[in-house]
Amino acid sequence: MFQFLQVFTLVLVASTLSFSLAHVGEWPGKLRLNRDDYFTTQTIYYPGFTIGGISEPVAILSLIALVVSTRWQSPAFGWLLAALASMIVMHLVFWLVTQPVNKIWLRDQELAEAGTAFFNQKKKPDPAKSVDWTKLRDRWEYSHAARALFALLGLIFLGIAITSQSA
Repeated sequence: MFQFLQVFTLVLVASTLSFSLAHVGEWPGKLRLNRDDYFTTQTIYYPGFTIGGISEPVAILSLIALVVSTRWQSPAFGWLLAALASMIVMHLVFWLVTQPVNKIWLRDQELAEAGTAFFNQKKKPDPAKSVDWTKLRDRWEYSHAARALFALLGLIFLGIAITSQSA
């Protein structure tokens, strides 16, 4: 059962990395877009990336389960804590940096009930009109690069932890 939890957690962490890397991979092309095309493009991520995003909190919970299941004297314990910390920081970057911009991108979109609740859609003055849209774009894009870095670190640390237990 422990080995299943390790592999399951590895898949979840890799999944979170894949979503953030997808954003990073399209970044250079999106920099060529004008404001209207960029805003149109931003709406394509809902609901797919929102649904895929469930892997983040589940990965964190799974990492917590691995940490709790591992003796603190084990060589894997510190690596698991590092993986957990990386994934928590990745998730915090989403809520503190990415999500506020997501709300702006989806401000005028008709969303399903769950999407409306997740993005806290309430009609407010459009902050994108009072702020240089390129600053919002850069904040969003850089946040995904940071998230990809933390997810990569989490995957590396988890891989080291798993292989140190089998050595």
